[in-house]
Amino acid sequence: MATVRFDPEVCSGCETIDCLMKCQYINFRDVADARSEREKINSSGQSRVLEECLTCYACQEYCPYDNNPFYHLVDRQEALGILPAPTPIVKEQLKMMAPKGRITKQQVTSPVVDMCAFPMLTGCIRGTLFEGASVVVGTDIFCNIMWLHFARNSVIRERVPEVIDRIMYYYLSDSGISELICFHDECYGTYTSVADAYGIEVPFKPVHLFDYINGRLDILADRIKPLDVKIAYQRPCSNRLIPQTDSVLDEIFKKIGVERADRTYDRQNALCCGGVPRAQQRDDEADRLVEDNIADMVDSGAKYCVFNCPFCMATLAEAVLEKGLMPILVSDLVQMALGE
Repeated sequence: MATVRFDPEVCSGCETIDCLMKCQYINFRDVADARSEREKINSSGQSRVLEECLTCYACQEYCPYDNNPFYHLVDRQEALGILPAPTPIVKEQLKMMAPKGRITKQQVTSPVVDMCAFPMLTGCIRGTLFEGASVVVGTDIFCNIMWLHFARNSVIRERVPEVIDRIMYYYLSDSGISELICFHDECYGTYTSVADAYGIEVPFKPVHLFDYINGRLDILADRIKPLDVKIAYQRPCSNRLIPQTDSVLDEIFKKIGVERADRTYDRQNALCCGGVPRAQQRDDEADRLVEDNIADMVDSGAKYCVFNCPFCMATLAEAVLEKGLMPILVSDLVQMALGE
């Protein structure tokens, strides 16, 4: 099995051990303590980090050397049999999210929007924002990045190349299309960050939803009616793999007249929505995350809670609504500004 692109010598020369020292869920006495645990991970030995990791992806962003510390950590978890979630849950998810063989060839036209395994969200692809778009969706093209939460890098290595082949064969190749708009961070993160780290070839050009929307807003600038509202953004864990897209979201907010609340738990300090630790049966931690995160949103004076991750929205929508914040997806917020 091919290893993740990772160089332990880079870690040995790191003075700050940011990947661990900045972690919001595991405490270390000092840099020396963090370095000791990092060295244990790198030498294939046991480390409490492998047991305590919340699998939030953040250490990928914290590493200043692009050395893939989180992907490597998941490799070590799997090799040592350290599962973040109970085995029955992992087995059930593996079965549930496996390809079903229901995919059929489809002639598509540009732009092609990949909705991953979220057919319930295909209604979001509408109006002038997505004019002329084709939609592809289903578990047969599920990006499979979720296995990072379950110590199953082997599943990613097995299934992602097959997913890429299906996307090309059933949709893009015969249609003469080379770009794929990724509605969800996770798909874009898979076809860029994960593919690069795992040595997986991607024959099409993945385009992040934010880049697509930002370009469309320039074209549709005369239709924009600024919303003049303050929002709290729930930054998803998958955005840690592709942090460069977060600044594009700021550009989108500026164009549609939205103020992104300057709050404690956003950007590099973003908190997990609580859904993953809930799935891992770490309910006390999940409750704390939800409480702290939503209290921070309310204190910021935001009127909307904006999501780009369907799982985050499913986890927090009801709770934020109870606190007086309207839950909404980025694309729907933009369509409001376009009068749609």
